[in-house]
Amino acid sequence: MVKVITRFKPQFITIGVLAIIIALLLFMTGYPGFIERFYSKGFYLFICHILHPVFSIFPFSVGDVVYICLIIYGLWALMQIIRLIFKKQFSQLSQLLLKLVIIVQVIFATFYLFWGLNYFRPSAAKRLALQDTSYAFDDVKAVTAMLIDSTNASKAVLTAADTLQTNAQIYDHAEQAINAMPAISKNFPAIHPKVKPSVLSFALNYMATSGYFDPFTGEAQIDYQMPYFLRPFVACHEMSHQMGFGAEDEADFAGFITGISSHDHLLRYSTYYAATSEFMRTVGRRDTVAFKLLRMRISKPVLADYKTDRLYWKSFEGKAGILSGILYDHFLKANNQPHGLATYNRMIRLCMAWYRKGQRL
Repeated sequence: MVKVITRFKPQFITIGVLAIIIALLLFMTGYPGFIERFYSKGFYLFICHILHPVFSIFPFSVGDVVYICLIIYGLWALMQIIRLIFKKQFSQLSQLLLKLVIIVQVIFATFYLFWGLNYFRPSAAKRLALQDTSYAFDDVKAVTAMLIDSTNASKAVLTAADTLQTNAQIYDHAEQAINAMPAISKNFPAIHPKVKPSVLSFALNYMATSGYFDPFTGEAQIDYQMPYFLRPFVACHEMSHQMGFGAEDEADFAGFITGISSHDHLLRYSTYYAATSEFMRTVGRRDTVAFKLLRMRISKPVLADYKTDRLYWKSFEGKAGILSGILYDHFLKANNQPHGLATYNRMIRLCMAWYRKGQRL
């Protein structure tokens, strides 16, 4: 045993040091006030000033490339483990396993250090003074009707030029909208915002995922293949994660405020479309009669987009999407979002509190 420890002493020391770092990071998650002051408004912003400009240089997703390399390395390591077991080369096997432990530790520590601690800061409701969530279901129906009217109106003003925007134009308009947010509130720190098309869009389709934020590189990425009217809001949602909004409902809300504050017609329509979808789902779960009445209020062009939206994702339905949903649900629950995937739907509470403060929707 002593010989083993002596032989792999550098690896054990590295594992020990990384274990201490991880323990400290996990300890910090119990102190949201500390995280807010020293991490979210301190160290994390410093990280943003480094990562965002650097990775913005690349027109492709560096994070996607890294993930592809990690997958390839993982498959290679698995084959090596099997080979070493069969050949009974246990010394080399131990060395490889220790190396894999270190890699996992580095990934875990980097995740929380570079972005993950934002999951444990005080809620956006507290930071934005939107804690008054006492509203009746009738209020939800009234706001849903308002959002439907805004969706119809924003759809009606779209021109051919708006609907034919290239992905580059869509990204640029979303980035401009994010850059304008600090003027609205200091709680929206836009530091070199950038959104990119994901190299793995074909895989995202099958996982029913419209976009994701890479916490290791700070890159916001979207599925560039989905219907054009979905892309602008998803871009704002993912860049909201760049601003430190960790929880999915908070990123949805930040993306919503960003979108409706923009002067770009397509972005505004995309935002109202997404908000109407969210509110209609909530109404449908509570009152099917009210849902049907509100649906009759939606204009035919908007309903046509809902059909396009539904059919697009339906064409990729499969077990991969179900599996990824289960895994992501557990990931969210492990990172201070006990409602899992249902967290996305909780954006309504923030919108209702925003509305009760007299803010426009």
